[in-house]
Order: sequence, then structure tokens, then C-alpha cells
Amino acid sequence: MAKLLLAPMEGLLDDVLREVLTAVGGYDLAVSEFIRVSGNLLPRRVFRQRCPELDRGSRTAAGTPLVVQLLGSDPTMLAENAAQLAMLAPAGIDLNFGCPAPTVNRHGGGATLLADPERLFSICSAVRQAIPAAIPFTAKMRLGISDTEKTLDCARALAAGGIVSLVVHARTRADGYRPPAHWEWVARVRSAVSVPVVANGEIWTAEDYRRCCVVSDGTDVMLGRGAVADPFLARRIRAQAAGERLNVDRSADWRELQPLLDVFWQRIGAKVHPPHAPGRLKLWLNALRRTFVEADILYQIVRPLRRVDEVEGALRAHGVPITPRASLAAQR
Repeated sequence: MAKLLLAPMEGLLDDVLREVLTAVGGYDLAVSEFIRVSGNLLPRRVFRQRCPELDRGSRTAAGTPLVVQLLGSDPTMLAENAAQLAMLAPAGIDLNFGCPAPTVNRHGGGATLLADPERLFSICSAVRQAIPAAIPFTAKMRLGISDTEKTLDCARALAAGGIVSLVVHARTRADGYRPPAHWEWVARVRSAVSVPVVANGEIWTAEDYRRCCVVSDGTDVMLGRGAVADPFLARRIRAQAAGERLNVDRSADWRELQPLLDVFWQRIGAKVHPPHAPGRLKLWLNALRRTFVEADILYQIVRPLRRVDEVEGALRAHGVPITPRASLAAQR
């Protein structure tokens, strides 16, 4: 049975959107946005704030297990923080060696570490020794910084360091998020290590998933931007794998999505300062435009709006059943 993982997306796919997407269904687990580890031991409240699922047995409300991702470059500090996190019983601990953001890479974290396989091994070894064996320990990497010269060495270093599975974003840091994703390299990594390998990158449709499986020589994938643009993608992939005929008319999906837009709006309103809520909604609607004509229409209407009541009026006018919120109403 294929495993479908929900990826982290910094600034968008947080606990609120995880709640919505896992409620739609189809995912075996989700991975949190990275929690940055620098020179301090983070208090447990930081992990709980970023990952409120930890207070529900490390599961979303729909029951999807949540793996918590850490990002850093110091083996000792990552190990100490991983041990602190382990006390909260996460469904797993993941290390980020794939983030291409310049602000992250300038401080020696994320994809920049792919220049030094020995350091990858040191980091993973330190973390593995610091956390209980019962907690799954995983990592995510890109193919390299600007080329694939060290791809297999990095994968082998991570596996030797003690991870139990590896997600490979099939692009280099220099590639950013530009297509294509080089799924053939996932197959090469899979043949080079003994741990399970998960493909990531450019899976927008069930047909993309099918092609990725052929090229990457595996069935396990992590869905990121494709999942945000199409909340039903995991379900459609599973339906296709089961031999079901996919419905090309997405209007029924949009009707199912409308109340989930309300859930997202309510939870964002409870999480962020009210003036910031419209911006978060626009981010998701902008992604949904790729899949739904209705989302494009709604985005164009909402885009210039700034006030919460204006946005809610637009949502209601387009069929989204908005739940009244006294707390936000008082701040309009």
C-alpha cells in the first residue's frame, strides 16, 4: 500500500491548513513546518505552539499522525532539542536538509548542509542517540546545492546516521521550485540506501503520481504544493490506484470544499491578529486557482479587500457558509 505524506510549507501549510487537508483524507502522516534550532534549548511550549497536535497525541483532529520537523546545523543543539521534543511523544522527528531559503542557508541550515555529507552523518548520529528508539527518526533532502555530485553520498550519510526513512525532493537548491522534478534520481537514491525512500516534487495530479511512481521506481510520495492547490489530491490518487474512474467535473469537489474554507477562515481568525487573516486566506485561494475556476473568481474579488467583514461578505456571496465570530466582529 502506497504511503502518502503531507509536506510542510513554511508560512502556509501550518496546523490550520493541516487540519483542513487531513480532514479531507488520504494521508498516512503529515510533517510540520520546520522549527529552527540555533544556540538555545527551546522550551516545550515552543513545540506545542507550533504543533498543537502534540497535545492530542501528535495527531490532527482527523487522526493523521504528525511528525515534527527540526532545522539547524549544530549536532549538539539539534540532539538536545530533539531530546526535549521527544518528551512530548511526537509521532516522529524529522530533520530538514532541503530548505532552499537564503535566510536559512546563510546560517548553515537546510539545503546548504548537502555540501558536507560527513556533517550530515554527525547530525543524524547525534540526534539518533538522543531520542528513544521507539520514535521514528526521518530526514528530508534535496539532490544537492547546484548539482548532483554528492546526492548519493548525502543519502548514504543520512541512512548511516540512523534515519528510518528519507524524503527526497527531486531538485537541487539552485533549481528552487522550477519544473521539472528529477524523479529518476529518487530511484538512484532508493538503490543506494537500505531505508525506505519517498519521492517529492511536481506531483499536481493523479496522473503525475502515476508517472512519478514509474520513474522513481516506488509508490510512496510526499505532496506539498499539489496538495494545497487540490485538497482532494490524496483521495484522487488513492481512487486511481484502486482502479476507480476519476470524475473530471470538479464542481462537486468545490462544493465539498466550501465549508472547509469556513473552517480554515475560523481557525485562522482564532490564530492570527484579525488584520492578518485576509492575507492568509488569499494565499490559499491563490493556490486553489490552479485547480478550481471558482477559486480564481473568488480570489479576484477578495484580493483587494482588507477588512474582515468585507472578506466574509465576499465569501458568503460565493456560497461559503461563514460561521459568525463575536471575537472578530468586535475588532472590525
